[in-house]
Amino acid sequence: MRNTLLCFFLLLSLPAWAQVYTYIDAEGNRVFTDKPRSGSAERIQLAPTNGMAVPVSAPAPAVPQPPTETPRYEVLRILVPEPDATIRDAAGNLIVTSDSEPSLFEGHSYRLLLDGKAVGEPGRSPVFALENIDRGTHQVAVEIVDAQGRTVERTPSQPFHMMRISLAQKRQANPCKKADYGVRPECPIKDKPKEEDDGLISILPFL
Repeated sequence: MRNTLLCFFLLLSLPAWAQVYTYIDAEGNRVFTDKPRSGSAERIQLAPTNGMAVPVSAPAPAVPQPPTETPRYEVLRILVPEPDATIRDAAGNLIVTSDSEPSLFEGHSYRLLLDGKAVGEPGRSPVFALENIDRGTHQVAVEIVDAQGRTVERTPSQPFHMMRISLAQKRQANPCKKADYGVRPECPIKDKPKEEDDGLISILPFL
């Protein structure tokens, strides 16, 4: 009997278009089959199956990726001039040198700030040449910027004092010698004293 019921339920699981037949075999057992038999086999009418469409699963939401971290610098510093340094230069020139650890990353540049304003274009060199700086106290800083010009790192502003000594003051502090004329800026060749011709003796014409 158990085998008979099992066969019956298996046949029920067939597709809706399959036919089910039953008959009594020679041993008195009821048999279910999908193949018709001549004689005593009877066709069973099956109720239509309740088919359900398999739902299409929605795509899994994209897992948000963590934002790319901006490379960080352990150290960014100004090597020259030292904080509160006094610079003595008649033309007001100054070389600013900076340094970073680690070295500059790809796509980054150094930029110099003098009194809070950018000087020149950003570049890969940590050395900056300044010219004709006015007398007095100034603030200098160096920053690292990315390809979009955004500041990545920046040093604190540090002061320096520009002392522009005149040429006359330089000559007074260090008088010009004969060999200095045409060599030192404060000793132009035009200011070189004329040499006296001590070896020449004036000869008066005889009357």
